[in-house]
Amino acid sequence: MRSNSTSTHVCGLCVSVCVDASKSNIEPMRRMSNIFIQSAKLYKMTKVELYKSRVFVTIIHLCALGQFAYGLYYSSFEVQRSYKLKTSFSRRLVPETFPQKLRFLSYWSLIIQALYYVVSLVNDFVGTNELVPRRAPAIRKFKDWLLSTLAFPVALNVGITFWTLYAIDRELVFPKVLDPVFPSWLNHVLHTNIVVFIVLEMFTSYRAYPTRSKGLTGLTIFMGSYLVWIHIIKHYSNVWVYPVLEVLQLPQRILFFAAVLGFTFALYLLGEFINNVVWAKEVKLSLRKSK
Repeated sequence: MRSNSTSTHVCGLCVSVCVDASKSNIEPMRRMSNIFIQSAKLYKMTKVELYKSRVFVTIIHLCALGQFAYGLYYSSFEVQRSYKLKTSFSRRLVPETFPQKLRFLSYWSLIIQALYYVVSLVNDFVGTNELVPRRAPAIRKFKDWLLSTLAFPVALNVGITFWTLYAIDRELVFPKVLDPVFPSWLNHVLHTNIVVFIVLEMFTSYRAYPTRSKGLTGLTIFMGSYLVWIHIIKHYSNVWVYPVLEVLQLPQRILFFAAVLGFTFALYLLGEFINNVVWAKEVKLSLRKSK
């Protein structure tokens, strides 16, 4: 009898210890489970919720505007450091004044990007980031039009065309003689970061595209004006803005210009397609809620 009572007492003690141990572990386990739940919610955050986070959007827009504005401002190339460049035909590719920068589509694209992110910041504070606002303010309408018609297709055109020609023969767009005076970070701001940030913008914000005729008309006017502009420069300076144009004969230049225009129009359609595919589900849900 004594042995049985002893064993019963021991078993009861063990059970009590186990229960106490389990109770002591419940709170940490609850905390861990809460952390996992919150992490899962953050991971599954929809694009709409992400874009409605004004802090997130504003930070992205500020980062983009800061580097693009500084890229436009920067003119400290110190050409005198390179005797080869001073005496080279490629000297014209280093713009030391703002009017000289306006010869290049890369800088026109940078102006468009800087303008777009200024407009985006204004819209963040006084406009609306809703998917389908009942009454879109003028700043939101202009923001949507600017990205759709110019910012996206021109940025991708500049980035893809530059790096494609660079891979084929860098002397056609960015000769090695420029390396000592043209910072690599500025080259990436002009030809890489514009693509990165505008693609990021496509996935973090929805915009109402204009009718295709209006959008392509605006893009055609801009690209056509630039082609006229570089021919005016060639007429008065007897020099093409880009080295690649120097090696092309007239028929080849016509084909090149036609290919660039066609490629830019295709990029406009690509932007429209991405916008529709990425945001179709969210737009439908938003329209249902508004009814």
